[in-house]
Amino acid sequence: MIDLLPIFPLPNVVLFPNVFLPLHIFEARYREMVADALASDRLIGMVLLRPGWERDYEGRPPVYPIGCSGVITHVERLADGRYNIVLRGLERFRIAGEEDGKAYRRASIEPLVERPLAADERQVVRNTRARLEALLAATLRRAHPEAPDAAPDLRTASAMCDEDLVNALAQYLDLEPLERQALLEHDSLRLRAEALVELLEMKLLIARTPGLSNVAH
Repeated sequence: MIDLLPIFPLPNVVLFPNVFLPLHIFEARYREMVADALASDRLIGMVLLRPGWERDYEGRPPVYPIGCSGVITHVERLADGRYNIVLRGLERFRIAGEEDGKAYRRASIEPLVERPLAADERQVVRNTRARLEALLAATLRRAHPEAPDAAPDLRTASAMCDEDLVNALAQYLDLEPLERQALLEHDSLRLRAEALVELLEMKLLIARTPGLSNVAH
């Protein structure tokens, strides 16, 4: 099934399912998009702009084909017409084409269903989650050496289901937009979790090894 969805392309934002994303809407075309969404199903699709978007930002610069739809859960309309909104990620999609007719961009999209996990894959995810929580603790300790007790953050993580934890870390940790996009494009929770572990391990290794960042790049 192909649906028509307003899309909001940004150069540095990737949305994941069941993760909340606050946005400030100030461009006229995207204020129109939000108003139209609020008058209908409240859905917006977040997509990442491809490198080089600066040359045609006012037009329709190329975007990555896989994004994530979100529903507007909170909205504040400011006196000058701008909006502060919060999106909750719903599901991944692939862009099949775009349609004209509005100031903002609308795409024909195909929803992407997450591939179900086999029993052995669920065990892999459980094992990977334990590594993720250990890496999260190490990351927090390194980022906040003056407050090594990161227990409140870890308790929050421990209370989340596997999928929500992986998606939340993919969105909220200090990752490059293209790294987030690559994580979003994985078609199963196991692959996304394993790729996230590899990313965090590499970032910790680089942080602990002077000069390695220059070699890595």
